[in-house]
Amino acid sequence: MTPSIRARLSTLMFLQYFVWGAWYVTMGTWLGSTLHFSGEQIGLAAGTTAVAAIISPFFVGMVADRFMATEKILALLHVAGGVVLFIASTQTTFGPFYAVLLVYTLCYMPTLALSNSLSFRQMADPGREFPPIRVLGTIGWIVAGLFIGTLGLEATARPLQIGAAGSILLGVFCLALPHTPPIPKAGERATVGSILGLDALKLLGERSFAIFVAGSFLVCIPLQFYYAFANLFLNELNVSNAASKMTLGQMSEIFFMLVMPWFFLRLGVKWMLLVGMAAWATRYAFFAFGTHADLVWMLYAGILLHGVCYDFFFVTGQIYVDRKAPIDLRAAAQGFIAFVTLGVGMFIGSWASGKVVDMFALPSGGHDWHSIWLVPAAGALVVLVLFALFFRSEEEAPQAAAALSPAAPVS
Repeated sequence: MTPSIRARLSTLMFLQYFVWGAWYVTMGTWLGSTLHFSGEQIGLAAGTTAVAAIISPFFVGMVADRFMATEKILALLHVAGGVVLFIASTQTTFGPFYAVLLVYTLCYMPTLALSNSLSFRQMADPGREFPPIRVLGTIGWIVAGLFIGTLGLEATARPLQIGAAGSILLGVFCLALPHTPPIPKAGERATVGSILGLDALKLLGERSFAIFVAGSFLVCIPLQFYYAFANLFLNELNVSNAASKMTLGQMSEIFFMLVMPWFFLRLGVKWMLLVGMAAWATRYAFFAFGTHADLVWMLYAGILLHGVCYDFFFVTGQIYVDRKAPIDLRAAAQGFIAFVTLGVGMFIGSWASGKVVDMFALPSGGHDWHSIWLVPAAGALVVLVLFALFFRSEEEAPQAAAALSPAAPVS
């Protein structure tokens, strides 16, 4: 891979996640404190990405891989998405806002897989070459949070407009990416099962894999409390520059990704997953009890746990799936677990989290956040206990460490 291609792919990743980080983190604060949407409505709005994650594989599998060059599809989706996201920023009632935002996420979510596939096509050794490029995506998310937080824009529609401008800029930039035509697939017919990874259902016949899928699905429900409401929570507590402070989570994500091989050698797959689940429960407990001024350190600890929460659970889960599935089912298995967790699990979590937030809304305004955060803390703890009791992993820790080279992707 030439330096020019490396620079272009790095820029692609930076802008790809800058756009998402610009609007998604602070949207709940704008919807709740400025437009006065209910908790359920905020949760459903955050869940548009989950709905799109369920639907977008059809687009990627049936259209993008077969009929158009990837860079042209990316350009079209990002430019169209930028226009739609700007329109979303002008809506002030829930129905129109939700509909427009859903259209936007249907444009955006397919680009996550497409940007990865385009990058892989340019690499001789993706395992070595991709991570230093992908980490620019995490940096882009961090820069977006620092930018929005420093300017104090969290309770306004401006973050969506910044994301819209970034999306259009990215769309134009995509035309400068290396030409990546579709790969001919003679005689191959796309099916619903292959697109959604349902061919991997046969793996559920193994008890350990079935329990892993069930546990991953269940734990994704309390997970969405953080993504939908953490920024609103911090702003209601009058935490200054909350969006910038939340980027500490992405910074810790990079650190824990680098030290994951060390933990794998000592813990193995099962304990890595359990530590990830325990981190989610601990994070929510910190948020529940960190509402008092003298315990504000708990808020920062909860944010910094993001690296453990994400890397130890999601990345470890991806490694486990890759190792359990036969080579001919690996792609299907990864697609299936993404459909179950990022799609169905996160969607249910979006709706449930909104309902809980509404239950603890205060008549005088604001919310009883102590009670709210205890709900996902308890939920994550229950899943942790059940998973610890019933999940059995036959993998040895050294094998797991070998599966995760120091150059593993950062998400």
